[in-house]
Amino acid sequence: MVLFVILYFLFTNFTYSEGTRTGHLIKTSKKGYFFKTYEGQLNLGGFGTDQSTGIMGNVWDFSIEDEAMYQKIQGFEGEKVTVSYKEINKAMPWQGKTNYFVYDIKSKQ
Repeated sequence: MVLFVILYFLFTNFTYSEGTRTGHLIKTSKKGYFFKTYEGQLNLGGFGTDQSTGIMGNVWDFSIEDEAMYQKIQGFEGEKVTVSYKEINKAMPWQGKTNYFVYDIKSKQ
């Protein structure tokens, strides 16, 4: 059983992909009932469709692993930025709300 738990945590934290995304940083927050996590949103531009509400913005949600990066990202709110991220298989509740974790940010202005 212990081996299964260890393998499960290794699998969930395995980096599935890495990349960059560019857009306008529209939101950063610290939220959660039991586990406070750092979250953000990037407006990638353009529009998508939602069956229930119709047209919606193309917003990408991401998580931030540590407070130092959260503080850095907060300074870029409202700006066009490029973020570097990694995607893991499954985030645990204490890690973040998404599987995407931003680890670097650069201004595009």
